[in-house]
Amino acid sequence: MAFYHSLSDQIHGYNKNIKLSFTANIITQIGMGIFMVIYNFYIRELGLSNSVNGQVISMTSLATAIILVPAGLISDRFGRKKVIFYGIIISGILLLLRSLVDLHEPLVILAFAGGLSMAFLQVSGIPWMAENSTAEQRVNLFSLHFALLTGANVVGNLLGGFLNDAFSLFFNDLNSIRFTLIIGAVIFIMGAFPAAKFQEMPRKKESSSKKRRIFSEISWKNEGVKMIVLFAGAQLMIGFGAGLVIPYLNLYFADRFGAPTSAIGFIISLGQAATALAMVIGPLVAKKVGEVKAVVFLQLSSLPFLLLTAFAEHLWIAALGFLFRQALMNAANPIQSSLMMSKVDDSVKGLANSVNQMVFNLGWALMGPVSMGIVLKYGSYWGYAYVFLITSVLYLIGSTYFYLVFRRFVPEKAKPSAVKAV
Repeated sequence: MAFYHSLSDQIHGYNKNIKLSFTANIITQIGMGIFMVIYNFYIRELGLSNSVNGQVISMTSLATAIILVPAGLISDRFGRKKVIFYGIIISGILLLLRSLVDLHEPLVILAFAGGLSMAFLQVSGIPWMAENSTAEQRVNLFSLHFALLTGANVVGNLLGGFLNDAFSLFFNDLNSIRFTLIIGAVIFIMGAFPAAKFQEMPRKKESSSKKRRIFSEISWKNEGVKMIVLFAGAQLMIGFGAGLVIPYLNLYFADRFGAPTSAIGFIISLGQAATALAMVIGPLVAKKVGEVKAVVFLQLSSLPFLLLTAFAEHLWIAALGFLFRQALMNAANPIQSSLMMSKVDDSVKGLANSVNQMVFNLGWALMGPVSMGIVLKYGSYWGYAYVFLITSVLYLIGSTYFYLVFRRFVPEKAKPSAVKAV
């Protein structure tokens, strides 16, 4: 009850923009959760190969990587409300088109366009919430924000699996998937209604001399920029590894074990719940061993479970390995982000966040076709086993690099930043 009252008091303390933002994020994440849990199956049901799935993931991530930094600058220039509102509308329309198109080239083009539009939402959400909160509110605000996003995604994953199975009782497989995707896209677009009610906060105009000073600080001589590059190196390795397996987990459970979409949706949603739990695990480990060692310890601890998933011959063993890997690996994310934010100046924090997300998406873009090519060549057992094994090696390299580069760093108290599941 004490926790409930504390949480209730926090929510009542947030302004109208924050509450509307919660609503918009919940709606869009439910829609996206429905869409993403079965979209890979849609491509397969069209009669296209797994390599097309790889191309779609690759082009989406490549587009996001290309546009992230310009998107952040556009968001700064034109205001968060406009960028978020039009970002939801355009992204939702593209999701709707992706649910209807059935040809190879248009699917890839729409995936690229979707990656561009989603990047604007990705870079605007956290700054919007920061601009509408006080420094004292932000730690709890970002934690609640992430929990709500994860919970909404869990609902979407579950709903997507069950809707598809329900439609399959009345329609063929292709149409049941298509109807489910359309519902997900429509729900996503509905998130624009609360976003339309946002009230743009007055922005302080910076003098031209201050702008010149900020841009002059973005050079290799700036210690913060060096940190951005060093952190990007570690994130790139993790992005390469994650890009091999994370986008195709639904295909993995379907191909190797013949799991129905409802079961896959349930497993993926449990993984999202494990990610939320990881937000509690991480700080506890960091308090005991320090932040750098905590990142390395958690990432390395996930590797045995990744290998367990790679070679599992039973669905429940694979699901168990997936859940523990998900929790342990993602427990390191906020700690790593906090370390990065503590080592860069305020003038380059936005750049640091954009670059970090850009290199991660670059890893997904480059490894998508590689992953599906390996599975296509070696089959549903050894293909996925090799992919997971390569991922474990990349994670090991990334963790080792992170420890060697940052083991002597003593972080200052930092603000939280957005993280992405790996």
